[in-house]
Amino acid sequence: MSKTEVVVYANPGLLAAAAAARLVTRLVDLQAAKGHASLVLTGGGTGTAVLEELYRSPARDAIDWAHLDIYWGDERFVPADSDERNEKQAREALLDKVPVDPKRVHAMAASDGEFGEDPDAAAAAYAKVLAGNARPEDHGDVPAFDITLLGLGGEGHTASVFPESPAVYETERSVVAVRNCPKPPPTRISMALPTIRRSLELAGAGEVQLPVAGARGQRRTLWLLDRAAAGKLTKVYRPPLS
Repeated sequence: MSKTEVVVYANPGLLAAAAAARLVTRLVDLQAAKGHASLVLTGGGTGTAVLEELYRSPARDAIDWAHLDIYWGDERFVPADSDERNEKQAREALLDKVPVDPKRVHAMAASDGEFGEDPDAAAAAYAKVLAGNARPEDHGDVPAFDITLLGLGGEGHTASVFPESPAVYETERSVVAVRNCPKPPPTRISMALPTIRRSLELAGAGEVQLPVAGARGQRRTLWLLDRAAAGKLTKVYRPPLS
């Protein structure tokens, strides 16, 4: 049974630092146990802040970067050099500064890439990447990701799956093109919720109205919230402020 935990931090800065520390520890443990690990990244302010904190941590060198597979849960379908692109933000914050294996960094296509301005083709291509990296023990055409980082939008979206959008209902395709997003940029590529749920651990109502509720890890779901986001929650662990 999947375990759900909620931890609240005083402010976004502490949240990002704590998430980075947890991420280092978990990746090191995973690699010690099996020699490799997989991580799905998210974008946005908090997602990027976590990567910045991870780079600033001396413990980052404990991670075997050459044996870490990196994916993205979603991507803004914009040109490769756009500041809105999740991949660019991740590279500037961390990936270009650590010895990752380029063959294990699996980015989604940009709108000026090989598929041109066709997000459906780009989504289908990423689905093939996932299928190509799935192992027999994954029992499907999507890897069982070790850790997936996700953000929570104010209206309840996660990755680029927005409330009441067609992507909420997707059960056949592992990766989908998302159009007419209620926040810019309007066109994106996103893992579908069943793909996100292939993660063993997630850190980040019915899912049609609140898609983020559909993001549940197979073994563990860990919510890291700042005090403002958790203001209406009860029965959560609140660590010391010092």
